[in-house]
Amino acid sequence: MTAEQGTAGPVLGRRALNRALLARQLLLRRHDLPVIDAVEHLAGMQSQAPNPPYLGLWSRLTDFDFGELGALMTERRVVRTVLMRGTVHLVSARDALAWRALTQPLLDRAAQSTLPAGLDVAAVAATARPLLEDGPLSDRELRERLAEHWPDVAPDTLVRAVRCGLHLVQVTPRGVWGSSAMARHTTVEKWLGRAPEPGAAEEMLLRYLAAFGPATVRDAQHWWGVTRLGEVMERLAPKLVTFTDENGRTLYDLPDAPRPDPGVPAPVRLVPEFDNLTLSHADRARIISEEHRRRVFTANGIIRATVLVDGFVHGMWKAEAKRKVATLRVEPFAPVPAAVREEIEAEATRLLADAYPDATAREVVFSP
Repeated sequence: MTAEQGTAGPVLGRRALNRALLARQLLLRRHDLPVIDAVEHLAGMQSQAPNPPYLGLWSRLTDFDFGELGALMTERRVVRTVLMRGTVHLVSARDALAWRALTQPLLDRAAQSTLPAGLDVAAVAATARPLLEDGPLSDRELRERLAEHWPDVAPDTLVRAVRCGLHLVQVTPRGVWGSSAMARHTTVEKWLGRAPEPGAAEEMLLRYLAAFGPATVRDAQHWWGVTRLGEVMERLAPKLVTFTDENGRTLYDLPDAPRPDPGVPAPVRLVPEFDNLTLSHADRARIISEEHRRRVFTANGIIRATVLVDGFVHGMWKAEAKRKVATLRVEPFAPVPAAVREEIEAEATRLLADAYPDATAREVVFSP
């Protein structure tokens, strides 16, 4: 019997899985945690854009200080780097050093499928390493340097080869709240001053379950971006408990992880763009319906910011500041009761005050 088939366990319905996910993701209540501990607890935060992790932590932590995360980035205790699913994640330095080797197979497959067959990725990476370690480079600067060595290869192709072959990090001030600095990269070894320390797949899978469980093997593979995790799950099985979802699939979990009663109230929460909350399961029904997923996930790869009502995605939001006026626009997917609207408005008002303290005016606008 494979780990995907597993053994039957108690059935967990959609609301039970929802409340478990919210508890793991620190969204049933705000928590008084150091920022770096929260980032590690969440198994990293997806960060294609620099600002969403700040907003995600604001929704999860008590009295979140935007400057604390910025300081952690400047001090090189957290970094933005390509990891799970081949996407940029904000992770602790420790996780960055441990997890890249575990996600490298995904990048190797990407190199094989998207790069010219005759291109020597290792040679391109070896040429790029001293260039990047001599000083962080933007993509344009790296393209220009590499074109001198491979004039007949498209420059963008060379940069993709470097990203697959080298463990790069985006350096500060890029990623610091309020900074508009251009993205520049160097190697993780240069930025952190030490070599990678590859972790164990079992430990990474346990971290996933702690942050996103109960989950199937396919869920874990979807979050990680790699295959063959059934073998890892089988090795962990004696340490885990099993459940069954409403479709008969086996769910694995840590014995002592929180699994709240499905009737536990869930407060309104504003979840930012690209948040792993909606991205880390093959079956996302525990947090968003398929109808709403099609509105939140755009064709060009943008994952819009969402409003949680009673624990589930019930709308989208967007905040911006122009000419000292900070505005947060809310687009509910269906009418909400007056009390819920007031709760959304109160949460949005607090977010505007904390995220845009220099604004002279703030407003929350609801779409019809």
